Amino acid sequence: MKRRSHNLMLILAGVRLALNTIRQHKLRSFLTVLGVIIGTGTIIGVGSILTGFDGAVTGVIRSLGTETIIAFKFPIGIQFGRRSREELQRKPLTYEDAMAIMERCRSVEVVSPYLFPNWNVMHRVRYKNNEVLQIDLGGTDEKYAQGGQAEMMAGRFFTDFENLRRVPVAVIGEDIYKSLFSGLNAVGKQIQVDGHSYEVIGVMKRPANSFPGQQDNRVLLPYHTMRKLEPGAVEHMLIIVARPGMLAQAIEEVRGVLRQQRRVKWNEPDNFGLSTADQMVEQFRQVTSVTALVMVVLSSIGLLVGGIGVMNIMLVSVTERTREIGVRKAIGARKFDIIVQFLTEAVVLTFAGGLLGMTLGWVISKAARFAFPSLPTSVPLWAAALGVAVSVGVGLFFGLWPATKAARLDPVEALRYE
Repeated sequence: MKRRSHNLMLILAGVRLALNTIRQHKLRSFLTVLGVIIGTGTIIGVGSILTGFDGAVTGVIRSLGTETIIAFKFPIGIQFGRRSREELQRKPLTYEDAMAIMERCRSVEVVSPYLFPNWNVMHRVRYKNNEVLQIDLGGTDEKYAQGGQAEMMAGRFFTDFENLRRVPVAVIGEDIYKSLFSGLNAVGKQIQVDGHSYEVIGVMKRPANSFPGQQDNRVLLPYHTMRKLEPGAVEHMLIIVARPGMLAQAIEEVRGVLRQQRRVKWNEPDNFGLSTADQMVEQFRQVTSVTALVMVVLSSIGLLVGGIGVMNIMLVSVTERTREIGVRKAIGARKFDIIVQFLTEAVVLTFAGGLLGMTLGWVISKAARFAFPSLPTSVPLWAAALGVAVSVGVGLFFGLWPATKAARLDPVEALRYE
C-alpha cells in the first residue's frame, strides 16, 4: 500500500514538473510536439470526414431499398480500375428483358425499365430564358415511382396510359425546378428538352439521402416518349423490387431469366450484373478502409517526427539535470523512480500535444461541414480515443530510452557533472 502511494506521488510530482517545464519553455515544447499535433489532428479530422462521408454515401445507397435489385450489363458500384473490355462490349439489357422478369419471376413485385439517352450528346432543358445543361435525362414508366425512386413535391408522376400513348409530358427534379422556375408553379408549363416541347406534370423532391453537393437534375419522360425522342438509345437499367423477405429468391429467379434471355450457356459466367444495396455498401466500405489505412500511414509519419522530437528534448533534459539525478540517487531514489519521473514528463508533453491535435481535428471537421453542409461530419469516439492513446503511446515509446539513460547514471559521476 505504501509503495503504491509512493508511486502515485511520484507520478503527480512528475506531472507538476512537466507542466512547469512546458510553461517555462512554451515555444520549445510546442515545436517538440508539433508532429504529434499534426498526426493526431489528421487522425481525428480525416476520421470525422470519413465517418460523415460513410454515413452520407451508405444512406444514399440504402435509400434504393433493402429489397431492390439493379440489373445492368455489368455490376453497378465502386470498383478499383477500369471496366474490362469484355464488360464494356456486352450487349445492353432490353425492355423485353424487363417484361420477361415481370412475367416469370414470382418473387418480384415491381420491374421498372430505365432508358438512358445517348451519352455522347450533351442534353439540355430550357424554359423561356432559363437553361440547364448536362441534365440527367431518362425514360421510365409509372413503376419507377411505385418502387420508391421518386417522391413528388408538386403535381404527379406519369401514368401507364401516358407512357403507351407517347404523351409529351415530363417530371423534373427539384434543382431543375429551382433553376428554371425560381419558385413559380411549374405544373402545366411547357419546357424544351433538346428542342422538343414537353408539359411539366410533376416536380420530384431531391432524394433525402443524396450525395454531398449532388444536384437533382433529373428530367424523366415516359419510356415510350423517350424512345420517340431518342430512337437510337439502347442502354437500359432495370430497377427490380423483390417481394418482402424474398430478395435472395428474387435474385436467383432474375438471374435465371436473364441468362435465358441473353442465351448464356450453362457453363459460361453471367454477362450482366445484379447489384443490391448491401453489396454496393460493402464495396464502398472496402474503398474507405483503404483510405483509412492511408490516413494511418500518413499520420504515423507526423507521429514519428513528433516522437523523435520528444526523445531529443528528453535527452537534452537528462543532460541538463544530470546533477539533480545524482542528488536524487544519492538520497535513495531507485532506478524505477527515475524512469517513472522522466516517462511521466514525456507522456505529459505528448498528451498536451494530443489535446492540441484533437482541437485541430475538431476544427478540420467543422471546416469540412461548413464547406459541405450536406456532409454530416462528426468526431467519432474511436478517432478521439485513438488520438489520445496514440499520443500517450508516443510519449511512452520515445521517452523510454532517455528515462533508462537517466536511471543508469552513476550517482558519483552525476554529482561531479557541471
